[in-house]
Amino acid sequence: MIEDLIRKNRSCRRFYQNHPLDPDLLKDLVNLARLSASGANRQPLVYILCGDPAVNEDIFSCLGWAAYLKDWPGPEEGERPAGYIIILGDTQVSTDFGVDHGIAAQSILLGAREKGLAGCMIATINRKRIGKIFNLDDRYEVLLVIALGEPRETVVIEAVSPDGDIRYWRDEKNVHHVPKRDLKDIILQTR
Repeated sequence: MIEDLIRKNRSCRRFYQNHPLDPDLLKDLVNLARLSASGANRQPLVYILCGDPAVNEDIFSCLGWAAYLKDWPGPEEGERPAGYIIILGDTQVSTDFGVDHGIAAQSILLGAREKGLAGCMIATINRKRIGKIFNLDDRYEVLLVIALGEPRETVVIEAVSPDGDIRYWRDEKNVHHVPKRDLKDIILQTR
């Protein structure tokens, strides 16, 4: 059921790094993005797929992890993503990518979750450095990086605390807690 899949699709930031991802699996996930909706059906997105450990290390060094966890610099060696999908906008197709990359990323992550994997959408990116790593032409704009792998952490959804704090946090057992607003608090009107 789609609700179960969405509930399981939490941002995962720790993985079994030594469990490689098959390149065909990454292609299958991008195919889900390809089949997804696109504003005016322009389809301006292109993708870089990476499962190579050496290049993964270069990509990892370009990313910011979990801004709310101030004392956590990101996954340690052995817990880093086994692969990445980088979503780029092709400015020769369109200069306005709207929400296409968000739709594509959600499709990729839901597909990954269905296959027992997990991922994290990352927008805190050293875009210039990513461009150099992949020798990208100026026509391509780095929009998002999706980190992927077999999950090595537990993530739970819980109610927002009475003070309204929505920041995710980790407990002493390293369980990642994600507060979500109640449905009654986000529906403004029903007619």
